[in-house]
Amino acid sequence: MTLKPLAGVRACVFDAYGTLFDLASAARGCADVLGDRAAPLTALWRDKQLQYTWLLAAQGRHADFHQVTGGALDFALETLAIDRPGLRERLMKLYMTLDVFPEAPDTLRRLKNAGLRLAILSNGTPAMLRSLIAGAKLEGIFDAILSVEEAGFYKPHPKVYQLAVDRLSLPSSAIAFQSSNAWDAYAASAFGMQVVWCNRYGQRRERLPGAPDRQVKSLSELPALVGA
Repeated sequence: MTLKPLAGVRACVFDAYGTLFDLASAARGCADVLGDRAAPLTALWRDKQLQYTWLLAAQGRHADFHQVTGGALDFALETLAIDRPGLRERLMKLYMTLDVFPEAPDTLRRLKNAGLRLAILSNGTPAMLRSLIAGAKLEGIFDAILSVEEAGFYKPHPKVYQLAVDRLSLPSSAIAFQSSNAWDAYAASAFGMQVVWCNRYGQRRERLPGAPDRQVKSLSELPALVGA
């Protein structure tokens, strides 16, 4: 079924982890050590990583995403009883250069060539995001690289989404926000952005405020939705 295009989009803002960059690629890069435990490790690492961001916010505390990611990895390794010398360091290094999803570079260039402004809006620290972009050879593509560190809050706090509005000097309704995380997509919608939920992982819809405007399985579907 062909999806109806969005109207009035002047900028496309992307979540990074799981949307542009493949979270599973770090553990895959250690397949020689992890074997069939790579997928369980990835899932638990990610779940605990997000839980820590939300729990810190609920406590009125903050630690940057690199620290949170390391703590979540420690929890996952201990829980799964994985103890190999040097593995933690390998995984953390690979997390700084996650694989970009295959369709993402071409999609981003098509959007850029169509005159749309592009940005990343992520929990990642500025250093983490710069490393991802350099590893994927996407320098010069984005008009803004926005980290929650500028807001002092993790997603889904409204002040995070406000960063894109302020930096791009556009109303929220003129921004198409793309995320593979359902909770992120719903929060951006509740904030007032137009939202394309890139549901790569077959998630169920959330019972939260907001509702994504469109749902796709790949970013390759995005240009047709924003007139690029």
